Amino acid sequence: MADRWTRRTLLAGAAAALWMGRAGAVQEPNERPATGAVRNNLSSFRAIRWQDHFDTLENGVILADTRSKAVHFWSEDESTYRLYPSSVPASEDLTRLGYTRIVRTRVGPTWTPTPSMRERDPSLPVTVAAGPENPLGTHALYLSWQYYLIHGTHDTRKIGRASSDGCIGLYNEHIEELFSLARVGTQVRLI
Repeated sequence: MADRWTRRTLLAGAAAALWMGRAGAVQEPNERPATGAVRNNLSSFRAIRWQDHFDTLENGVILADTRSKAVHFWSEDESTYRLYPSSVPASEDLTRLGYTRIVRTRVGPTWTPTPSMRERDPSLPVTVAAGPENPLGTHALYLSWQYYLIHGTHDTRKIGRASSDGCIGLYNEHIEELFSLARVGTQVRLI
């Protein structure tokens, strides 16, 4: 019985490895299929080129893809590219798409619910200081749109989901890295 289980396990593992070798093939970021459609890699992050969204890389660029729930960063000199999984707004009415810029950065941000959040839930606190209970996590990049940020989160269950009130959320270790790469003036686009 043990030998048969081992053979079954071996055969199933070999079949899975062959399938993964085919299905796990990742398209290069600059490759496009002959049809012109964008193909997704195994993780469902879309392969994206900065040139399709920005005229220049001046001050670096951040592209927040709300469909694939990912944040892309390219440095001004193209020497650095990063891809992070993210949370995105919970509904279309909370989602703002388009071009903006980083206007302020903050380590240990204080969270203040927006007027629309208070309207939906009057029991929210007036503010939450930096710390493990703060919904903004450890770092925040403030956008030129009022109330919109790219920030960390202590609630890691939100990453990869439509779960925010309008902001783009990252794991704390990822926002810390992005915080060190981006600066005031970095171009941002939400698609």
